[in-house]
Amino acid sequence: MADDVELGAAEAEDLALRACLGAGANPASARSLVDATVSAARFGSAAVGFPHLVDYLNSFREGRINCDPAPVVSRTFPAYLSSDADRGIAQLGFDLAFQDFVAAARTFGIALFTQKNSYTTGELGYYVRRLALEGLSGLAATNANAMVVATAGGPAVYSTNPIAFGFPLGDGTPPLIIDQSSSATAYVNIVAAAAEGRSIPKGWAVDKEGADTQDAEKALLGALLPFGGRKGANVALLVEMLSAGISGGSWSLDTPSFRTGDASPAVGLTVIAMMPGSEGSDHIARAHDQIRRLEELGVHVPGVSGRPLRSTEQPLRMPRAVFDDISRFASDWSGGIA
Repeated sequence: MADDVELGAAEAEDLALRACLGAGANPASARSLVDATVSAARFGSAAVGFPHLVDYLNSFREGRINCDPAPVVSRTFPAYLSSDADRGIAQLGFDLAFQDFVAAARTFGIALFTQKNSYTTGELGYYVRRLALEGLSGLAATNANAMVVATAGGPAVYSTNPIAFGFPLGDGTPPLIIDQSSSATAYVNIVAAAAEGRSIPKGWAVDKEGADTQDAEKALLGALLPFGGRKGANVALLVEMLSAGISGGSWSLDTPSFRTGDASPAVGLTVIAMMPGSEGSDHIARAHDQIRRLEELGVHVPGVSGRPLRSTEQPLRMPRAVFDDISRFASDWSGGIA
């Protein structure tokens, strides 16, 4: 777009790092968050890349994220890793457990990582993409503050409660990545529409009186709708139990906003890693052939169709307003970057 800013990969990463440090994050948190942000900008939805980084920067500054956390990871069972994020970012706790998590999955065929007490997770596909690049299939679930009604006219009881799935396809092919909310749309899409003065499709949200609305500003004061009515609400409940139920994180009904106030959302994240077959099996090759067959039939395969495995040196783009916000935080950092 004409008002977008294009930056070289190294320049964008440096800007994001300086912004995190300028907002008060410690180096480990800054590094984990920037890695996830750049991955989202390259392979996920643009809205959960650099635009969502601004939410993190504001939250570091305003106290919703612990800038200097000490996550504690314990091995509850042989293939079960539990983390307390200490009110920090979700990505840091995941990074600290990642090598043990992968090793456990390779040893036992399946492993589980669960985490409580963190800020919202950002792009959920990032967690399963990391596993897929290690040759593992993954399933992830997380929650946040309540913003989705179970039925129109009812109270907001769930977050958008996304679920993500990844499967490696080998042969230099990008992995299959399904990352979608249990609401009719992701919250960041409502925020983006409101910021740009755009209307939203009917069936996405209700206003504060519970009436269907196509006004994004009114939707922000109301609530989102689940996809597919009761079935989508059931998926949201399933995700709530996988994330907050298993981890011990806050239920969405009890979770403070991730955009206002000074309290941590303290939400949950659960990621399951699975070996895609025994050693020497042809399961990845079979999955690769099946994906190609689906594409030949005109099926769009998320994470694969139209998504070549891009060079890490490819330039990155962000809206001008987002660039300006990130730059303001970056200007507050006068130290070096290791």
